[in-house]
Amino acid sequence: MTSAAARVALDLTADLPVPALEELYRDLHRHPELSLRENRTAGVLAGRLRKAGYDTADGVGGTGVVGVLRNGDGPTVLLRADMDALPVQEETGLPYASETSGVMHACGHDLHVTWLAGAADALAAGRDTWSGTLVVVGQPAEETGEGAARMLADRLYERFPRPDVLLAQHAVPGPAGLYAHSPGLIMSASTDIDIVVHGRGGHGSRPETTVDPVVTAAYIVTRLQTVVSREIAARESAVLTVGRIEAGSRHNIIPSEARLALNLRTQSEEVRERMIAAVRRIAVGECAAAGCPREPGITVGGSFPMTVNDPDTDRRIAAVHGEVFGAGTVLDPGPAMGSEDFPRLAEGGLPYSYWFVTSTPADVWSAASGDDLLERLMAVPSNHSPHFAPDLSTVAPGVRTLVSGALASLSVE
Repeated sequence: MTSAAARVALDLTADLPVPALEELYRDLHRHPELSLRENRTAGVLAGRLRKAGYDTADGVGGTGVVGVLRNGDGPTVLLRADMDALPVQEETGLPYASETSGVMHACGHDLHVTWLAGAADALAAGRDTWSGTLVVVGQPAEETGEGAARMLADRLYERFPRPDVLLAQHAVPGPAGLYAHSPGLIMSASTDIDIVVHGRGGHGSRPETTVDPVVTAAYIVTRLQTVVSREIAARESAVLTVGRIEAGSRHNIIPSEARLALNLRTQSEEVRERMIAAVRRIAVGECAAAGCPREPGITVGGSFPMTVNDPDTDRRIAAVHGEVFGAGTVLDPGPAMGSEDFPRLAEGGLPYSYWFVTSTPADVWSAASGDDLLERLMAVPSNHSPHFAPDLSTVAPGVRTLVSGALASLSVE
């Protein structure tokens, strides 16, 4: 038997203005904006929310947008989409490719905003079918991990209703038409670490008078590869990446310092702390072995929390998605190593559900080499790739996921 939430969701989304939503997506894709500079994107979203009847505020946390639709007694549900793009030069060749050099919506946030705008319109138009309060959030700066915290610091839940449940979704690679839920851990924590190796510079012809920080940094990079392979149990999931190494200015100058930028991905606080301790120990030890004039500078910087769905909430949302989209469309892939700042909006332990929407175009998926799902996923463009291009066929389904999820959490008549 189909639930009331699924039935109403199908009714409210039966006549979505798909061409107009697709054009909204193309417009947002053409005009990507970096974190905390999402002024145009925020303006587009805010204008649509006001037109749909939401009490709307912009500039929240910098460039954030909040729309509130009060519709009688019932739960308060927050729907969130992130808005920022990435410093990536687009190589998709799309007719609606980015018009801003070096900036691209390479992670699908333009699609997220389109989904949110479509869902907000549909729920406002169908307000006679449900009761409660909708809080629609366009969040800035997800890519840098700043946006959710900035909105909270700007008194998000003092200025606007505090939600009873939060919902969000993300476009990912995979054959379009699948909806991935995990009733628990679904995304990992991320931690950035910066290391400065202090050496003693000099002329390349007289290395004996120097302490070469480049060589020391190379030893640190090599030794760091043993942290996961030799210090983390095989049953644990963890990744350590050295994403940047910088040193020197000319061929024949031994510099006085070298800089390393690391990123850790972990799925438990205990493993995170163990990895940070290992990084410190290795950096200090290699610098001591090299005779560096002082200990390295080690800074634990930006971080993202683990994304852990409330099991009951996520199962409820997954169930309604299964009703709306049919058998075999909802799957549990287990936790991913990617990270999100969305959980910060759930401060104080608010329950939430966060899920994935697969978005690879059918022709790209069919052409991908590989005998199984994992091999094909490795072969198609992923998030943050200059070739990442979600299929426009996901525009309407992505609206339905939000609408049905919201209705499963509101009071449906």
